[in-house]
Amino acid sequence: MDEVRGEGPLSDAEVQQMKDLLRRYCAHDLDQWEALQTETPYGPVYLFMANALPQGWEPEMFRAF
Repeated sequence: MDEVRGEGPLSDAEVQQMKDLLRRYCAHDLDQWEALQTETPYGPVYLFMANALPQGWEPEMFRAF
C-alpha cells in the first residue's frame, strides 16, 4: 500500500530507478544548474545539481553512483 501512495522508504529497485533517471536528466536536461527544495517530516531538504563544481569543493567530496 505504501508504494501506491508514494510513502515510506524506497525499495532497492526504486533507488536504482531514481539513479538511472538522475543520470538521464543530467545527460539530457540539466543545462547549467538546478536548485530544488522539498519538505520532509524532518524539515526542508535542499538539492543542488550543477555541471561544474562549486568554488572550494573537491571531487573527492562526492560519491559516484
